[in-house]
Amino acid sequence: MAKLTGKVALITGADSGIGQASAVLFAQEGAKVIINYLHDAEGAEQTRQQVEQAGSQAAVVQADVSDPQQAEHLMAQALSAFGTVDILMNNAGVGGAHKPVAEMEPGDFEQTIRVNLFGPFYMARLFARHRQQQGGQGKIVNVTSIHEEVVQPGTADYCASKGGLRNLTRTLALELAKDCINVNNLAPGMVLTPINQKAIDDPKVREEAGEKIPLGRAAQPEEIARLALFLACADSDYVTGSTYMMDGGFSRTTGQGA
Repeated sequence: MAKLTGKVALITGADSGIGQASAVLFAQEGAKVIINYLHDAEGAEQTRQQVEQAGSQAAVVQADVSDPQQAEHLMAQALSAFGTVDILMNNAGVGGAHKPVAEMEPGDFEQTIRVNLFGPFYMARLFARHRQQQGGQGKIVNVTSIHEEVVQPGTADYCASKGGLRNLTRTLALELAKDCINVNNLAPGMVLTPINQKAIDDPKVREEAGEKIPLGRAAQPEEIARLALFLACADSDYVTGSTYMMDGGFSRTTGQGA
């Protein structure tokens, strides 16, 4: 039997990249999928088609998860479509302003935090309430980044949002353990998704980036999706509050040569 037979998964930011790859893999493993997107309706439709080609069902819902009312709309639409949600994957995110703190406007910082941290908070809150009403059990998979741990100049907003999400994950794991709701996060390094479009388009950029990674290359979205599947299925029933780095060894190079 497939690993997610009979389950319903809600994936935010499922119109491309890791979210899209996870939606398709979850469908291949038997899950029905709620595909959330913000701007890319065409990408969301492509995800839907791939989910249906995998033999499953999908519902597409446009919503900005950084807005609490739209987050509620998303959950309501998911429940209307399939009656329940067993798995929440908080994948939607933005890359930040790419400015030093001294040059960053408060609105820049706030926007990144609202999408990358408030969004998962709103969705986890709604999901926890729903699962508690159903008697418990469920899985939350939060997508952070190696930058929850490895910081770089010009990324204060992004790093703060991902570090905050790591600790939100850990706190939720303790709060929801009594309900048998597992909460974990996966922290990818460089992945060939639209956030790294330059590396996708330019082999030289991709090669130069790979030189900094011990395994010599960036990840494909499908590779990250396989770890998401583990955290979403019964194989991880005794795992909660954990961070899974998936970065080709990049984070282990920090401090080399000091």
